[in-house]
Amino acid sequence: MANGQAESTNKVIINNLKKRLEESKGKWPEVLLGVLWAYRTTTKISIGETPFLLVYGAEALIPVEIGEPSTRYTQATEESNEEEMRMNLDLLEERREAALIRMIAQKQMIERYYNRKANLRYFKIGDFILKKVFQSTKAANAGKLSQN
Repeated sequence: MANGQAESTNKVIINNLKKRLEESKGKWPEVLLGVLWAYRTTTKISIGETPFLLVYGAEALIPVEIGEPSTRYTQATEESNEEEMRMNLDLLEERREAALIRMIAQKQMIERYYNRKANLRYFKIGDFILKKVFQSTKAANAGKLSQN
């Protein structure tokens, strides 16, 4: 409950699992690796990069590109690949910092939007307020064995 970002990520992964489980008849251990791969190799709007790139310093080579070679796969030589990997690793910290800046900027934009729409009210000690008590609120506070 305390970590909103983890909760959000889990929600996306669970929703994707549910969609895939409808197709594969409930074999979730087989589907989980594909869902995680898809999540890690998809560009996130908030950071402008893929999580895979920020961890490893290079974009993932998807399995389709290995079976059916693309120009990216066929044009690579051992020397050019090593040179590109060194360059990517040198720039990795800068990419991570740029992603952090983009993430902070997006959070500020969302905060400004919320604050524009929110109707904040301030109360002092001794102010009278009207509190609506719903059935779910009563049950949550009283426990399982309370009367309905």
